[in-house]
Amino acid sequence: MGQDGRRRITVCWISSARYSKPLNATDARKWELISHLQDYAVHVIGFSSALRPLRFEQRARFHLIPQPPASLLRYLTFFALAAPLLLYLVWRHDARILVAQSPFEGAIAAWVKGVVRWFGKRPRLIIENHNNFEEDLFLQRSIPLQGAYRWLMLGAARYAFHRGDALRVISSSTSERARHYAPRLPQVRFMTFSDTEIFREAERQLPVNEATDIVYAGVLIPRKGVHLLLDAFAALDHPSAQLHLVGHPENAQYAASLQARARELNITERVHFVGGVSQAQLAEYFGRARVMALPSLSEGLGRVVVEAMLLGTPVIGSRVGGIPDLVSDCETGYLVAAGDVGALTTALRRIFATDVTTMGANAREFALEYFSPETYLEGYRQLFELVTEQVNSLRAST
Repeated sequence: MGQDGRRRITVCWISSARYSKPLNATDARKWELISHLQDYAVHVIGFSSALRPLRFEQRARFHLIPQPPASLLRYLTFFALAAPLLLYLVWRHDARILVAQSPFEGAIAAWVKGVVRWFGKRPRLIIENHNNFEEDLFLQRSIPLQGAYRWLMLGAARYAFHRGDALRVISSSTSERARHYAPRLPQVRFMTFSDTEIFREAERQLPVNEATDIVYAGVLIPRKGVHLLLDAFAALDHPSAQLHLVGHPENAQYAASLQARARELNITERVHFVGGVSQAQLAEYFGRARVMALPSLSEGLGRVVVEAMLLGTPVIGSRVGGIPDLVSDCETGYLVAAGDVGALTTALRRIFATDVTTMGANAREFALEYFSPETYLEGYRQLFELVTEQVNSLRAST
């Protein structure tokens, strides 16, 4: 029951994210926060971290399908198994709200919405847009039959948007792309979840103006532009500077090419391939850094920008996607044209030639105001109330 004694509204969340049992610390905090929306009972469909299906309850009820190792098989498996599972949950629990983590998962939810409509059920569909879904996948890895793949993906996205009821976006760029496909749907904009408590409470281990470390944080894929950062770093001509590449080598071939490039540039002793780390460890890297660099070719928002700023670390970011929403040029960091190694090199040189104390303080002040657990929770509250009002209006008119 909800806070006022009424039966809670069932929400079904569909995402290709991978979850473990028990949840990792960050996922646990996210779903614990969402559980504060006490008028809603949440079910989550996703991938299992194990090679078998999982079903458990931890703040929400998780229904997880096994994740195949090959990326193409993952998509096929998810579409084949998630659709009937969502159909069952909607039917069994009378779900009133469906939340799709992207337009592609939205296609599954839209199909289920259409099926149950024939039986008198009218759930509302919220579609989330976190990135440039039209291009990002093709900037991450080589895709066979790219033309056909793109046609299928965009067809699925259009199908979802046409049948959605509300949109959740995270930046001005994702808002613009979603509005292109669904100009009449209402939008609510708020940042993706970040376990900011760790970054808010962490203390810098070195004053930012004394630091000489450069940190990149994110998976190692071509879309992130890490190869550009290596070239810019090699041209920096600041012998005490160290570059730390913090992130999982999601694209193994690309990660190997980065290491080969570092050898070609003769900078291997100053470039550190760290791999994936915990949030607490990432906060330590940011707390020793002079700057965080995110030279992405495409980016939905870049929550690592906020996480770095919470440690008082300025950011150099590409002028793409949602990064300009976060980085104020010359005030909290520097913005550069995507793909421009010369501009990236210049920005790095300026960071090392400038007293960045004030810039770091500005960055932290902005980050503290931009994201909080309260604003994240309020965003979903607004979305759920928006589509619930749609359901109530529909009932009143029939």
